[in-house]
Amino acid sequence: MQFTHCKIKLIGNRQFSGKNAYFCIRIYYTGVKVLRKRKELPLLENVTITDVAAEGKAIAKIDDLVIFVPYVVPGDVVDLQIRRKKNKYAEAEAVKIHEYSPRRAVPFCQHYGVCGGCKWQVLPYEEQIRYKQKQVTDNLIRIGKIDLPPISPILGSEETTFYRNKLEFTFSNKRWLTYEEVKQQVKYDQMNAVGFHIPGAFDKVLDIEKCWLQDDVSNRIRNAVRQYAYDHHYTFFDLRSQEGMLRNLIIRTSTTGELMVILICKIAGEAEMEPFRQMLQFIADSFPEITSLLYIVNNKANDTITDREVLVFKGNDHIFEEMEGLRFKIGPKSFYQTNSRQAYNLYKVTREFAGLTGNELVYDLYTGTGTIANFVAGKARQVIGIEYVPEAIEDARVNSQINGITNTLFFAGDMKDMLTDSFIEEYGRPDVIITDPPRAGMHGDVVEVILKARPQRIVYVSCNPATQARDLALLDSDYEVKAVQPVDMFPHTHHVENVVLLQLR
Repeated sequence: MQFTHCKIKLIGNRQFSGKNAYFCIRIYYTGVKVLRKRKELPLLENVTITDVAAEGKAIAKIDDLVIFVPYVVPGDVVDLQIRRKKNKYAEAEAVKIHEYSPRRAVPFCQHYGVCGGCKWQVLPYEEQIRYKQKQVTDNLIRIGKIDLPPISPILGSEETTFYRNKLEFTFSNKRWLTYEEVKQQVKYDQMNAVGFHIPGAFDKVLDIEKCWLQDDVSNRIRNAVRQYAYDHHYTFFDLRSQEGMLRNLIIRTSTTGELMVILICKIAGEAEMEPFRQMLQFIADSFPEITSLLYIVNNKANDTITDREVLVFKGNDHIFEEMEGLRFKIGPKSFYQTNSRQAYNLYKVTREFAGLTGNELVYDLYTGTGTIANFVAGKARQVIGIEYVPEAIEDARVNSQINGITNTLFFAGDMKDMLTDSFIEEYGRPDVIITDPPRAGMHGDVVEVILKARPQRIVYVSCNPATQARDLALLDSDYEVKAVQPVDMFPHTHHVENVVLLQLR
C-alpha cells in the first residue's frame, strides 16, 4: 500500500504552550489516496463460446466459472481477457478470434461494436429469434417455476432494418474517438458530434454517419443539420460545463408517411434565438416532407423535456399512426411502440388472448396513450385504462374521440394507488384485465388487487420475461397459464416481448 499526493497540516493544542505544546497531524489527500497493487487478471486462450446470455452477451464456461462476453457468438474460438471476476462468474473481452463460428453473420453497420446498440448483428436473424424463444422459455421455467403449456413459436419481425419510428440523437462537443482512430492519430476539423451516447461515458457521443434503425430520411436530416451547424459555427452542448446551443434532435416517422422533427436547444439570450430560427428554416426548406417541425428550449441541467413547452415552427404539433382503420395521434411527448408494424401483430395477439365477445368489462393497466384500449374497444362492452402519465391519458382520450370510440374511460395516477378495492367497487369488477407494465413488472400491491378482483382472464404483455415470470408465480395460486406467445419487436438486440394468457382456476 502506498500513499501519494498528500498535504499535511499541523493543528496546535491551545491548552498548552511552549515545550508542553503538542500537535495533531491531519493528512489531506489531494490526489489518489491509496495505491493498491492491482491484481493481475488472467488471459484465457482458445476458449470456445457456447451459448447466449441476457443483455446480448454470450457465454463461455471454464470449470465452474461462467464468463460473459460481448460481440461474440456461439462457436467462436477466442482469447479472453478477464476484465472483472467474482466467485462464480466473470466478465471478459475477446481480444483475439482464432476461429469464426459457422453461425456468425457479418455486421452491416459501420458503427457496430462502438455505439453499443444492435449487438446481435453478428447473429443471423433466424438465430436471434431462436435465442429469444429460449430466453422466454428459460425465464418462465427458471424464475416462474409454474406449469406451462407449449410455448408458441416466436413471431419474427418482417422488417429487420429501418423498423423504428423514433430515434433521439445527442449533440456533443466531445466526439468519441474509436480505438483505431486514437491508434492512427486521426485528426478531425471538428470534435463535435451528433449521435448516440457511448455506454459508460455520459459526456461522450459517437458521431453517427448512418444508422440502420430508422427510415433513411432520419440519416439525411441528421447529417444535414450537423453540416449546417459546422458551416455556421453553432455550438454543440457540453454535458459537463452545461454550455452550448444544440442539445438533442428527435425524429419520428409513421406508416402514414408523416414526419416529425424536434430540435432541442439551450438559448442563453435573444441573440442566440435568431440563428437558431435560421437553422429551423434551413431544415424546413431542405426537407419539405416534414409535416411537424417543432422546437424546445431546454436550459435545465438534464435532457428531460416532459416539463418543457413544445413550440411549432412549421406544420402540425402531431403526426398520426394507423392500425386497422384506427388513427392514433402522436405528439412530441407521446409513447408509442417503436416498431409500428410489429406492434400491430403484438396487439392482435393481445386481443385474441382476451377472447372478447362484446359483453366484457376490460381493465387496461399501464395503458400509455390507450393504444391497446382503443384497439380492443370494438369487441368489449367497456374498456377502462389506467396510466401514470397525465399527458398520455389525455392522448388516450383524444384517440378515442378521433375514432368515435365511446366505450372507454381513462384515469391518470400511480397504478398501486389507483387500482384499489374502492375503484373496482365504483367502476365494476373486470371480466378481463390486460396489463402491459414497464420492465420492472407489476408492483406487489397491484398483483394483490388483481387477485382480489378475480377477472376470468388476464392478458400479460411484457417487455421483460424475467419480471413477467416473477409476477406469474405470484398469480399462480389463482391463475393457470393457458397460452404463451413471444413477439420480436427489436431485431439485432436481445430484447423480446412476450404475451401470456392466464385463466382463473
